[in-house]
Amino acid sequence: MRVYTVDAFTDVAFRGNPAAVCLLESSAPAAWMQAVAAEIGLSETAFLLDNSLRWFTPAVEVSLCGHATLATAHVLFSTGAASGQLKFETASGILSVNRTTDGMITMDFPAKEVTPATPPDGLAKALGVVPVQVSTAKDDLLVELESEEQVRTLSPDITALSHLAARAVIVTARGVSTDFVSRFFAPKGGVPEDPVTGSAHCALAPYWAPRLSRTTMTAAQLSQRGGLIHVTLRSPRVDLAGHAITITSGHLHV
Repeated sequence: MRVYTVDAFTDVAFRGNPAAVCLLESSAPAAWMQAVAAEIGLSETAFLLDNSLRWFTPAVEVSLCGHATLATAHVLFSTGAASGQLKFETASGILSVNRTTDGMITMDFPAKEVTPATPPDGLAKALGVVPVQVSTAKDDLLVELESEEQVRTLSPDITALSHLAARAVIVTARGVSTDFVSRFFAPKGGVPEDPVTGSAHCALAPYWAPRLSRTTMTAAQLSQRGGLIHVTLRSPRVDLAGHAITITSGHLHV
């Protein structure tokens, strides 16, 4: 079967977030897909069969993934396998994807409810900085810091973060050249730090929209690779848009 590596949320090779995309020819057991994802070793591997889309980290299956969805749509559009609107059937419902005239791909995702919360014990020590605000977004913690520079230079204790009662930790602040910035840590899911995390912006959009008094925003994820996400809140949905570029293509011989 065909397999691709795509850098998502970037138009420059070797930046953004790399995802693998496997185009299945028939149904496959979840254990086999998990083994393939572990073998490939990227933060996410997407498996597409007809319109059914699933995502696996090297350790677990996830219910929503932005950059691997963007990568999958990019493969279909760039190879000519699709030209119009895509509708993926996923664990998070139907996700609609379109290609814009300027070459970006726009994805229609569900927004996540963000609720103020008491900082859990050990959070500030694990991050090495005192948060301005802590919220929950489903199973994740959303942590606002004072500045973009704090987010950029953050060097958290990944082992300590893995002991928190949260699936992942999203760290964010107001941006300097973008509306807001973020980083994403998910050691429990086998991803110590994700380069660019589309699904995190399903929480970041409803968090920042009222604070910035705008629903259309530009966001930068400040990982080592970096990436840019265009965000539009249409509560209870979020549009996430970005570019992608194919890095490798080949065949899976199993």
